[in-house]
Amino acid sequence: MVAKRQEEASPDAVLTRIGQAVMLHRGGDREEARNRLGELWQELGVEDDTLHHCTLAHYLADTQDDPADELAWDLRALAVADRLMREHDARAEHDTRAEHDGAAVEPVAEGTEHAARSPRPPLRERPCAPGEESVEAGEPGDGEAAEANRRRAVAAVRGLYPSLHLNLAADYVKLGRPDAARAQLDLAKAASGALSDDSYGKGVRAAIGRLALRLTGTSGEPAPPPGQHPWA
Repeated sequence: MVAKRQEEASPDAVLTRIGQAVMLHRGGDREEARNRLGELWQELGVEDDTLHHCTLAHYLADTQDDPADELAWDLRALAVADRLMREHDARAEHDTRAEHDGAAVEPVAEGTEHAARSPRPPLRERPCAPGEESVEAGEPGDGEAAEANRRRAVAAVRGLYPSLHLNLAADYVKLGRPDAARAQLDLAKAASGALSDDSYGKGVRAAIGRLALRLTGTSGEPAPPPGQHPWA
């Protein structure tokens, strides 16, 4: 049972289950999609902020019947994204400082040349702990794999920001808060540079433009119904 639950909570399984729930929602079964996504949210645990939490909250918002509940989930998705980016920025600042300190040259004993400290020791400079496998220099270890995953997550979050802010803008339109909607729409526009020039990116940019016209009162289009993406 434990092994099965771990397998179901693995990153690939999480994305698969999110996708299955999204397909249910698009097929018209909003309640079942909401139930499945809610169960997955509980399984992941609310203490560990990951890209999966952000994506899950993003889609859970779409399944809500009440615009206030939709807003709450969209705000939760944005909060997770912001924490992920703050963690990335803090890590990048730490690494920059470490590289700067490592490049500093210190005087050594008289008659010898100056020596520079290396910012990172070579792999396996220390002996292996009992039961720990050796990692040869040049082979990617767990730390390198984790760093690669973090970089992919950061890139994904940057690409998700326009959609996060756009959905919040649409939420505020539904709730009759045009000033808050405009503020979020401005953030969506500012973040849209991270979008690729593919169908998704073009769709989000087009939706930003449509909602901007709607907020100026020139389009005559109603706000999107609860649980529907503004670009749908």
